[in-house]
Amino acid sequence: MSSDDQKNIDLILLTIGVLIGVAVGLFVIARDVSNANMERMMLNDREYQAAVNERIAPLGRVVLDGEAVADPGVTAVKDAPAAAVLMTGPQVYNAACLACHGGGIGGAPKTGVAADWNARIAQGREVLNKHALEGFQGAGFMPPKGGRVDLSDEEIIAAVDYLVEQVK
Repeated sequence: MSSDDQKNIDLILLTIGVLIGVAVGLFVIARDVSNANMERMMLNDREYQAAVNERIAPLGRVVLDGEAVADPGVTAVKDAPAAAVLMTGPQVYNAACLACHGGGIGGAPKTGVAADWNARIAQGREVLNKHALEGFQGAGFMPPKGGRVDLSDEEIIAAVDYLVEQVK
């Protein structure tokens, strides 16, 4: 094969490659234009808009005293105080205390280990309860209410009672 033949073959292959590249480029451009047009058509479609509006509509609305309710089948609900259900000592322990007292993290006395608790219990329940409620910094760090300020004082004290019972 002569060098002229090789140059002609290379030129033909280059031309085919360029044509394939142009074809792929046109395909990508056509696809993007088509997608953009379809999106515009969907945004203008009334059924599509109705479905979107239904999907994002609020579930309800606040009706103030004296305001008319749009749907007569809806009854107004007065603000009623929610009945608070207090957690038991073991429940509070599992929800808030176990993370530190289960493994002695941060200097916390381990649950059920008398050597860790005897000096603390000797100070009295009032001191234990105060440290649990208000927090304590000493040999370790105890955040107020174990970091669960959403719990009531009674629930925290029940957890303290549970921890003390585990030592006995």
